Amino acid sequence: MTVPSAFVHASRDLERFLLDARDELGHATTHQTWQSVLAVLVTFRARLTPAEGLVFADALPPLLAAMLLQDWDLGQPPKPFAERAALAREAMAFRGDHSILPESGIADVARALRRHVEPQAFERALAKLPAGAREFWAI
Repeated sequence: MTVPSAFVHASRDLERFLLDARDELGHATTHQTWQSVLAVLVTFRARLTPAEGLVFADALPPLLAAMLLQDWDLGQPPKPFAERAALAREAMAFRGDHSILPESGIADVARALRRHVEPQAFERALAKLPAGAREFWAI
């Protein structure tokens, strides 16, 4: 059996996503973009159980799935979904004074992400997640 292409091309696909997200976010570098994307993913996963997180990760390219799952404290109970403005403030506070995520950051990342996932698989995953998940990734 051959290595699945999603894994063979994982680095290239991540770089393409980061360039796309960089442009959406208005950042100067992919290093800034990495931190902003991570802030959005961590804010989203804080509303999921570990099992739900795995469902969502399965709909992402491999390295974005790894970003979602890295350093997850599985002992924390899921938070409820909130209004977009409250979620944006939480994401913007992820790295404190080092955050450059704009208020539109969740929508910016969502626009880029949706161009880099298989749409039907992504929608199927969202349908299995708590109320609010689909709205979080709405564009």
